[in-house]
Amino acid sequence: MLRTLRTVLVAVGLCWSVAAFAMVELAGVKVEDSVSVAGTKLQLNGAGIRYKGPFKVYVGDLYTTRPVASLDELIAAPGPKRLGMTFLREINSADFGKLLTRGIEDNVNRSELSKIIPGMIKMGEIFAANKAFQPGDVCALEWDPATGLSIWAKGKLQAEPFKDPAFFRALMSIWFGNSPADWKLKDQLLGVK
Repeated sequence: MLRTLRTVLVAVGLCWSVAAFAMVELAGVKVEDSVSVAGTKLQLNGAGIRYKGPFKVYVGDLYTTRPVASLDELIAAPGPKRLGMTFLREINSADFGKLLTRGIEDNVNRSELSKIIPGMIKMGEIFAANKAFQPGDVCALEWDPATGLSIWAKGKLQAEPFKDPAFFRALMSIWFGNSPADWKLKDQLLGVK
């Protein structure tokens, strides 16, 4: 009986220590090792801090069904995906939406861009309606192949999902394309050492 109790306590202790090491903390933000999107458990692919000059803007985290190391691998990975941003400073959300639009323009050719303009307009309206993100606010971009791209801000779904896979790819190119907004963050999210 004593040996069984000791074995159980050691096993519980090991589980706790694994869980404690699995969670990452960046700039005071706890990044979970897994999340669930559309009933699918996703694993943390990577996390990092987005800097603008010397300022910390947000903690970004990427969750996928399997490890990915590029935009193409992210898009090809089966099942849902999630990119989250936990803001570390106040950001005007309309300005943030404009930065996202510029990031898409920097990574998508003109012919592709013309096809996703409706999605870009809708995204701009979503961010303009939110006014500002405060420290601790979360914005999450969740892709579910069955329903499309959902944008969550401050814990609320912002609109009907975007159905266009080309728009999702263009949006992800902001972080993972050939001209990412932040190269260091790109590497951190993709788990590049």
